[in-house]
Amino acid sequence: MSYTVIGPTVTRTFRVLWMLEELEQSYDHLPHAPRSEAIQALNPAGKVPVLLDDDAALTDSTAIIQYLADKHGALTYRAGTLDRARQDGFTHFILDEMDATLWTAARHTFVLPEEKRVPEVKQSLKWEFARAVDELMRRKSDAPFLMGETMTVPDIIATHCGSWAIAAGFPLENTAFRAYAKPLRGRAAYLRASGA
Repeated sequence: MSYTVIGPTVTRTFRVLWMLEELEQSYDHLPHAPRSEAIQALNPAGKVPVLLDDDAALTDSTAIIQYLADKHGALTYRAGTLDRARQDGFTHFILDEMDATLWTAARHTFVLPEEKRVPEVKQSLKWEFARAVDELMRRKSDAPFLMGETMTVPDIIATHCGSWAIAAGFPLENTAFRAYAKPLRGRAAYLRASGA
């Protein structure tokens, strides 16, 4: 089995690196930039990450990490179970309400052509993000992870969104979220993926 992860660590590529570290799988990492020739040869949209699993090129960080979790039978509940449905509910909520908000802010900061950017939207996005974090914490129990005692795919996405928010200058004032994310960011696999 041979994995190659393509994309810079400062992007959603980090989620794939972290998952592979949690799964204790070996991989090569090529930090090619989004829209580079190397990326576009594998993903014509030019987006990272790309995971090469032997001859297959997989795209979209969430699809990749869920595939890896399913394949290796870890950090996920089995498809077709109520627990998996609840897990997927967390995943989709985080993508819809947190990841999408951060991505929209990034687009209006440096991704879109300058004449298409609306910098004023970022204040509204910060408000939306804070509300989403509050709702995520309302849904979470007192257990250490979103699904209780077991770390799963949405924990990786939520923690990454928290780190992304801090880097983007979004205020992260929810103390419950900070307390939830801190031990996740301190995990050995997280630190190895970040190169710490």
